[in-house]
Amino acid sequence: MTNVVLIGAGGHSKVIQDIVNAHDDLTLHAILDQSIEQKEFVEGVIYAHTDMIESLVDDCKFCIAIGNNKVRQKLIGEFNIPLEKYIALIHPTAIISPSAAIGRGTVVMPHAVINADTVIGNHSIINSGAVIEHDNRLRDFVHISPNATLAGTVTVGEGTHVGAGAIVIPEKEIGSWSVVGAGAVVVSDVGDKVSVVGVPAKEMNKGNK
Repeated sequence: MTNVVLIGAGGHSKVIQDIVNAHDDLTLHAILDQSIEQKEFVEGVIYAHTDMIESLVDDCKFCIAIGNNKVRQKLIGEFNIPLEKYIALIHPTAIISPSAAIGRGTVVMPHAVINADTVIGNHSIINSGAVIEHDNRLRDFVHISPNATLAGTVTVGEGTHVGAGAIVIPEKEIGSWSVVGAGAVVVSDVGDKVSVVGVPAKEMNKGNK
């Protein structure tokens, strides 16, 4: 049995809690958040401040249960938990090709599909009903929102957010820390730190988000 600690107690964490509870070989041991001031036990789960992390590292696996890519990256740097202590959490209804590779700390939500020879980096989110087709390459800290579709041989750079219901056609490259708006259809490459919206998707602005 693997004890799992989630860092983050918001709405995104609730979905990840369901994933942990859906596995017989995982136990939700603790939920840690910087907003929790007093330690308490709720139905056998510890709720406490993130100051408790150090005492749990030896015996638990971790996942950052926060949807914001930049916040997730920031906290991982601050907590300095070894990469091998992070666990990939995959809902039992997700369909994962045996040839796909999923990084540590990455979460795959209900009914997502990840097809052959796709590689997904660390600390990413493949949200409910998303479809990641064959031969895609997703870097660390990516978030693919519900019902978004990445067709074959798509590359997504670090920290990029692909909005709900968006579509990226085959063989396109999306840069790092960019945003693809909900419902957008990407038919050409997207650069770094760019927001694109619409059908077909067009650049809205540049610069730091």
